[in-house]
Amino acid sequence: MSVELYRNGSIYSPADPFATAMLVEDGTVAWIGTESAAGALLDARITEIDLQGALITPAFVDSHVHLGSLGASLNGLDLGNARSTGEVLEAVAAAAQGSGLLLGAGWDESTFGDGTLPTSEQLQQAAPDREVYLARVDVHSALISPKLAMRFGLSEGLEYTGALVRGKAHGRIRDAIFAFDEATNSENRNRALAHLASTGHGTVVEMAAGQISGRADLEALLARTDADKAATPEVFAYWAELVGTEEEARTLLASFNSAAVVGLGGDLNIDGSIGSRTALLREDYADAAGERGTSYLGVEQISAHVAACSLAGIQASFHVIGDAGLDVALEGFAKAAESVGLAKVQAGRHRLEHVEMVDAAARGRMLDFALTASMQPGFDAAWGGAGGLYTQRLGDARAAAMNGVGQFLSAGVPVVIGSDAPVTAASPWAAVKACLELSDPQARISARAAFMAHTRSGFRALGSPNPMAGQLVNGAEATFAVWDATELSVQTPDLRVSSWSTDARAGTPMLPVLEDELPNCLRTVRAGNVIFDAMGGA
Repeated sequence: MSVELYRNGSIYSPADPFATAMLVEDGTVAWIGTESAAGALLDARITEIDLQGALITPAFVDSHVHLGSLGASLNGLDLGNARSTGEVLEAVAAAAQGSGLLLGAGWDESTFGDGTLPTSEQLQQAAPDREVYLARVDVHSALISPKLAMRFGLSEGLEYTGALVRGKAHGRIRDAIFAFDEATNSENRNRALAHLASTGHGTVVEMAAGQISGRADLEALLARTDADKAATPEVFAYWAELVGTEEEARTLLASFNSAAVVGLGGDLNIDGSIGSRTALLREDYADAAGERGTSYLGVEQISAHVAACSLAGIQASFHVIGDAGLDVALEGFAKAAESVGLAKVQAGRHRLEHVEMVDAAARGRMLDFALTASMQPGFDAAWGGAGGLYTQRLGDARAAAMNGVGQFLSAGVPVVIGSDAPVTAASPWAAVKACLELSDPQARISARAAFMAHTRSGFRALGSPNPMAGQLVNGAEATFAVWDATELSVQTPDLRVSSWSTDARAGTPMLPVLEDELPNCLRTVRAGNVIFDAMGGA
């Protein structure tokens, strides 16, 4: 039996906004209270942990992540800081020693001064003896060298121009080159899970698909030993594969033989991304006349999948970003409701991933179908605002109305938050901060609302039957993170007034002040097990 008393800090708990101490016994929160009462609890059984002013909060839930890709990116050529074609080529040349395929990721031409991309010839000159694959930051297109294009029989055309490949051609290449052996997949998964634990995540939602890491990778993730699972964040998963009947849906989900697989969908792509101009739009891209994106699924396919999953009582989920893509999605849901009844569709607790371009009518239809919006505010932090990628691709008016987290919540549509790592960093406090600073002032929400969407709401969206999941209250599972935040506040998203109040008399637990420096994670605990520790002998 293990008993730990964390004291001399701050505890984020709805049970007591003034709590400074917490007792954890056998993986359960046994008591929360003040420092004056904590001393009376001490006995020989208890290990005392001095927080030295640190903050304990429920651990975060990343509601949309790609473990294999994240692990690979943490070990590959990182182009996220490249700000020109020249810097991309310099990084490739510096990594060109060795043999085999050179993998890199993270470049974003919207941050380049002139927006130009390396040519295929330049890539080959930078790494003359290697095939080169460099994924764009959104992972929906890539730069490839002539040697790699030749291996896949690509010729100049709509999906392959210069060094840039996108659409189905990109998917085919990515499927092949990321078909790692199990040893490499295992290293990538473990690296990603360790990173997520170090950033305060106690739970992650893997968006698995054949075109990402593949079924074998997901099955290996699910088959880890109980000891291995206990040492990492808890993993839930969605599997992106279309079904057409209730029986197919039940059979497919049952084939995983794991309660951790909670739905069929996730990165079941209706469209692509704005950065790669593959998100499906109602009107042309502002910087590419005649282009409106790529459609990967039609109304009939979506309808059949939603109807099958609804009848089977299984969550369905789709990747959708563009406004026309959302129109297709909602038409599919409407047709499914006609087929199996609206109540069945609503009971499915289905969700849409990313869902960035949404008007009031579409929000109303999402509410009608009881859909959850799984969003990434880090997208807006990276690409929103004046002169950003969204403005470049869409123009001012369309860009200004994106990522409407606040509008969703005001309309009654539940929102959960994830990173889509490795597309954006798995940095939960950065995501909370992004919600305070969304480009559209009407979209901004309070830090508390964002924190809820990144913790407790994540469990609700997964259908957790535990009403205490994502909270620190007596009897709850002891899944939490310790942060080096000592300046706390009750923050609002309204920048016209002071951005925080230090008055907790209303009974609202306080969160870290999110300004220049974000809190660092000192320890992450899942069900009483320490899965990350930077506290040393504390």
